Amino acid sequence: MSRKNWVIFVLMLACGIGIFAYSLRDIKLSSIIVDLVHLNWGWFGAALLCICLYLFLEAVVVKIFMNDRHDGFTWKDAIRIPLVEQLGNGLTPFSTGGQPAQLLAMMQAGVDAGQASSVLLMKFVVFQSMIVINFIISLLVGFHYIAAKMHVLSLLVLFGFLVHLSVIIGLLLVMYWYNFTKKAANIVIRPAHWFMKPDKYEKMQATLNEKIDTFYQESLKIKSEYGKMAKVSLITLLQLGFYYLIPYFIMLSLGIDGLNVLMVVSLNVLIFMVISLFPIPGGTGGAEYSFSVLFSSFIASGSKLVLAMLLWRILTYYFGMFAGMFALMIKPDRVHEPD
Repeated sequence: MSRKNWVIFVLMLACGIGIFAYSLRDIKLSSIIVDLVHLNWGWFGAALLCICLYLFLEAVVVKIFMNDRHDGFTWKDAIRIPLVEQLGNGLTPFSTGGQPAQLLAMMQAGVDAGQASSVLLMKFVVFQSMIVINFIISLLVGFHYIAAKMHVLSLLVLFGFLVHLSVIIGLLLVMYWYNFTKKAANIVIRPAHWFMKPDKYEKMQATLNEKIDTFYQESLKIKSEYGKMAKVSLITLLQLGFYYLIPYFIMLSLGIDGLNVLMVVSLNVLIFMVISLFPIPGGTGGAEYSFSVLFSSFIASGSKLVLAMLLWRILTYYFGMFAGMFALMIKPDRVHEPD
């Protein structure tokens, strides 16, 4: 990990500690300690198992895509990919570092850059599609709760949905209306030449066209592998389900009874959308605030609410980053060229 990434990592840890300390401003530390002592470690273990299954199922998706591409792409290589991705996502705004981190990890395992990009692209398409499907269901279940609880937050949720939906629509347009989409994209960016130097504008245009061409070529493979894509979609849906269940098990571990699991899961889906809009690595600040606001009605005790927020962030953010740092230290296996 580079020196810059180490600095960002330390800053994110410091920010997390600062947010936790601020959340405790009106709460006695002794109350947190008492809640922690009485924590049901069985239920917390279930939450920990959920994040582990979330990461493992993503590794399963990688392995499925790689099975017919390379002989020798081991489970160790596959499990390493989502861990490195978590580190890349956690250190960059809008989680933009996840894709490059995965690409680097696959190339370290001996996978050709083109094939690695193909796998990551298909995985991205499926993941985004399942997020949108989950989000539509969650809007129907829990949006009225957010709208009543926090009007501004509901607007962020809708905006987050529109961002993810736009990505899917754009990808589908490239897949099925390639020529139209390429022309439209070049028209959309045309005003940029008013503010950019000619050489930079031409470079940006060439990069855009290259990305569109690459995705179109890969989309032909996607359309020819419906069975595999359906299988991967179901696994991804299950993967996200485990992630969304984490707050439910954390609240059970704190002795919170009478929970509506469907509502808790739906609210966590909506929080996921809000986090994606914050330009700070990990959505720091926005994630903690959203969790505290949305789950305050379920958790009457202020100390338990702060502890639940802390445990949730440890599992969904810091756990992945530490696991990614560990994965970077593990030497990958090298794949064999297919016969």
